[in-house]
Parts: sequence; structure tokens; C-alpha cells
Amino acid sequence: MVTLLLDQTQLEIVLSPIERASTFHRRNLRIVRKHITKVQLTDDAWTWLRGVPGPGTYIPGVLAAGTWKGAGTTDFVLIRRRRPSVVIDLDGDEQYQRLILTTRHGLSLTQALRLEVSDRPADVVDIASTAPIPVQKPRSRPVIRPRPA
Repeated sequence: MVTLLLDQTQLEIVLSPIERASTFHRRNLRIVRKHITKVQLTDDAWTWLRGVPGPGTYIPGVLAAGTWKGAGTTDFVLIRRRRPSVVIDLDGDEQYQRLILTTRHGLSLTQALRLEVSDRPADVVDIASTAPIPVQKPRSRPVIRPRPA
């Protein structure tokens, strides 16, 4: 399971040694925060795959890891089985247009991206857990008044 670190300027996707081997990446991925345009949570990341696997590992229904290339698109994919995942759309990134990652911390990522964070990288779970809980104001019901006769 990838670890997601976030600071004021970038999102870092920390890959374990096994994930590095299966994706054919030597280093962690660093994405400039301003390039992130949309984050979506999904229960079935396999439906988001587009193109063909580039360098990486592909076992249908079990593991998709590495670079996927389509018509004018390049995506980074790390999908394991049918687990909750996050789809991150990018605009302006030199290398990728989309990231598809299996992680149970997708909701924490979406919450952390909305917050002001420190200049030191921190785990998105820690950032989201220290955020203030939004308080909803109770809705007032409209007053129904009888019509004058």
C-alpha cells in the first residue's frame, strides 16, 4: 500500500521496494500540488485503465503497476485486486496525465488537499486527522402562514 505525503508544494507517493520493482520506478513519485486538478474515489480502479501497459507489471484482475500509455496520454498505475482506489487527474505535469492508486487513504487525501499544510511533508492521514471538524448549521424550516381570507 502506497504512502501519500503532502506538503505545501507537492504530493509524494512513497513506493515500497516491491512496488518499485513492479512499477519499474527507482524513485518515489513527486507531483507538484498545483498540477492536481481532480481527485476521485473509486471502488473499481480497473475501469479507469486506458491504453496499454508500458514498462511495468500486468496480471489481469490481480495487479497493474507501472506506466500505461494511450493515445496522447501517459498514466501511472498501481492497482491491486478490487480494493478502494483514488484517481488523480493532472494538468501541466511533464510525465503523467493521471495517477490511479490503490489506497485506503483516498478520503484522507481529498481532505488534506483542501487544507493549508506545513512546508514539511506529512502523511495525509495525519493531516486529515488534525483538521477541524466542520460544523453544519441546522437548517431552518420555512414558516407556513395561512393566507388571509
